[in-house]
Formats: sequence, structure tokens, C-alpha cells
Amino acid sequence: MDKARRMVYTRAVEMERKIRERTARVGVVGLGYVGLPLSVEFARAGFHVVGLEVSRERAAALRRGRSYISDVPSREVADLVQEGLLRVDTEGRELPRCDAVIICVQTPLRKSKEPDLSTIVAACGALAKRLRRGQLVILESTTYPGTTEEIVRPALESSGLKAGKDFFLAFSPERVDPGNAKWKIANTPKVVGGVDAASTRLACALYASIVRQVVPVSSAKAAELVKLLENSFRAVNIALVNEMAQICDRLGLDVWEVVRAAATKPFGFMPFWPGPGIGGHCIPKDPQLLAWKMKSLNFEPRFIQLATVINGGMPEYTVSRVARALNEDAKALKGSRILVLGVAYKPEVSDFRESPALDVMHLLAESGAKVGYHDAFVPAAKAAGRTWRSRALTDAAVKAADIVVILTAHPTVDYARVCRLARRVFDARNAAVGVKGRVERL
Repeated sequence: MDKARRMVYTRAVEMERKIRERTARVGVVGLGYVGLPLSVEFARAGFHVVGLEVSRERAAALRRGRSYISDVPSREVADLVQEGLLRVDTEGRELPRCDAVIICVQTPLRKSKEPDLSTIVAACGALAKRLRRGQLVILESTTYPGTTEEIVRPALESSGLKAGKDFFLAFSPERVDPGNAKWKIANTPKVVGGVDAASTRLACALYASIVRQVVPVSSAKAAELVKLLENSFRAVNIALVNEMAQICDRLGLDVWEVVRAAATKPFGFMPFWPGPGIGGHCIPKDPQLLAWKMKSLNFEPRFIQLATVINGGMPEYTVSRVARALNEDAKALKGSRILVLGVAYKPEVSDFRESPALDVMHLLAESGAKVGYHDAFVPAAKAAGRTWRSRALTDAAVKAADIVVILTAHPTVDYARVCRLARRVFDARNAAVGVKGRVERL
């Protein structure tokens, strides 16, 4: 074994020892819905964790033991901060002391549907200034295949250190499902792909300390594509069932009945459910990351493009169905009082990013309807240049509406009561299944 390989081997062995003994310091860049739960999980496992969070407001809250992520209890944060296992850094000064640094920053799309990697580039630039030999760097931010090798690696190597020789580099896609009480970090398998074998092995060892099953793949690029396949699969199947909802409407059938019956087949079918569109931080964006990358390689991802068109058209279709329901009462959209139930992108979360409910509300308001909403999880939401505020779901509010439109099915709402009081209900989520009243379903 030559000297260079011996040094790499020595650094890898030392890192494995630190991970095994829980003496490795773990740094997490970005303490949002991915980074904070991850930080807490490592701290609970006995690692000393430093979270880099540029928001001073968030940093101050964590130092006081207050969590701003619904899946992370404040009591747990407070205990870990008090024990000294979880610390917050706003300047990045602690990064050189970390043995492993995990990047968990957002990767939004620009209006042009191109990926915006500015946060990744900024994080890597800050880390490159402080990078030291023997560190393990892992990117968790969802991005297009090739980002780790093409963007992250050169940015870090601008330090003069080389990946696979002086430091280790890997990608591991986040698989967080906010509000899911069953699948958490510990019991959700973790996919890992490094830029070389040693990087993959070390990243696997680190995650194995907090996750029950680690799934190594051949490269960082393969790991990047795994995440995009997962969410493209969901987007395409949601588009299929959204189109099926429109087909059932034309045929005079109940799409919910059809899907439920199809789901009784014990093989070859997985139920997906229609809705007013798709929302959240992943499903609307991730397939677009892949589509953008493939177009740059002169390949047209037609399934993804078609799914985007169908899902993107669901808010308008929903509005047309609401208009049709109002027409039954000889009312037009313009001037009608519409009460929307639920604006979060999924039940029992406060996240309304990319929520189709906001698109539906905007389209209704543009048509001249008087729109208000109730969502106990979202006290206020901004959409199309205006701020909407949740109103109390009183009997008077339900009775005053010409139609109640259910766009997010929060289980905390008494839909039987709503349907009993409302003049008419349009249910885009089948929340009022089995409830009698003037209810029309998507």
C-alpha cells in the first residue's frame, strides 16, 4: 500500500472508531424540517451535534429549548440543549471541529423551472473555507443527478483538499414525511452513495448509528436518482388517478368507489387518491429537477411532463366543479360566498408550501367569489400577493357560505356537522365519505 492510500485508510479507520464510540462531532447545516429532526436523532444517540442555522430567530428559539418543527417536541430539544448534546451556531465557526458535516438546505425551483442550487453553493463555500482533512461531508438536499460530483465536489475542493483523499464525500437523500406518526428517521431505510468506496462505507456507518437499515448504492449519482424516482413515481400515479377522476365524472361514476374496489386486488395495484392538485416541498418540485437534467442531455422525460400538466391543471378543474355545483343553486362564482376547509398541503401539518388549496382560492377570488378559509394548523397564509387569515369554523360561518369546499382533510374537523349545516359542499378529498347532505365529491 503506497503512502497516499495508507493515509486515506488511516483517516477512514479513525473516523469509524469515532462513530462507533460516539465521539464523532456531527455538524448539520440547515435546521429546517430535515435538519432539525436529524440533529435531534444524532444527539439522542449520544453524539455531540452542532447545527448551523443562519436564521437568528430560529437559533434563539432552539437555544431556549423551543422547537418550530411540529414533529420535534420542544421538551426533547430543551433536554438535549441542557445536556450539551445539541448546540446551535449561526456563523459556521464550529464547522472545523466537526468530524462529519451534513448539508440539509433547501433546493427550490426558479420560476423558469430550473433548479436553484444557490443555498447548496453557499453552504459548500462556507464549508470549504473551514474544511479539514479527515472530515466526512454528506449532502441530503434533494437535487438532480450529478450535483454531488459536479457542484459540491469542486466547491469543496477549492479548499485545496481532494475528495476521496483528504476528505470523504457522499449523498444520502432525505426521506422525511412531515406529520407521519409511523415512519420516522429511525425506521425509514437510508440510501447512501459516496464518491468512492471509503466515503460510502463511512456515511453508512454514521447513519447506521441512528437508522435501523442503511442501503448503500454504487455512487452519489445513483443515490440522487433514487429520491427523484420515488417522488416521480408518486407524481405520475397521482396524475393518473387525477385523470381517472375526470374520466369518472364524464362517465357518471364515483372515482373513490372505483379506486377502493381496484385496491382489493392483492397484487399489481397500489391505490393513489385524487385531489385538487399536488403540493408540499417534494412532489411538485423533484420530478422537475430530473426533467431539467434530462432535457440538458437532449432527452424528453414525457411521463414526467405529462404528469406535471395533469396535476397542474387540477386547481382549475376543481374550480370548474365548484362552479358547476353552485350552478345547481342558480348561483354564479362571482359574488358567491365560499368557505374553504384546509389550506395545508396535507392533513395535520402546518406546511402550506405549494399547496394546491392556495391556487384554488386564488382562482376562485379571481372569478369574483368572496373566499375565506378555516385551517386550525395554518392561522395565516400568503398567496398571489395577498394574505389570507383563518376564520373560526362556527355554525354561522358554515351557514353563511353558499358552498363549503374541502381541500385538505384535517381529521380534527367534524365533517358531519359541516355537511349538516352547509347549503352545499364540494369535497375534493372524500373527507365527508358516508355523510349525508348536499355533498358533491371530486
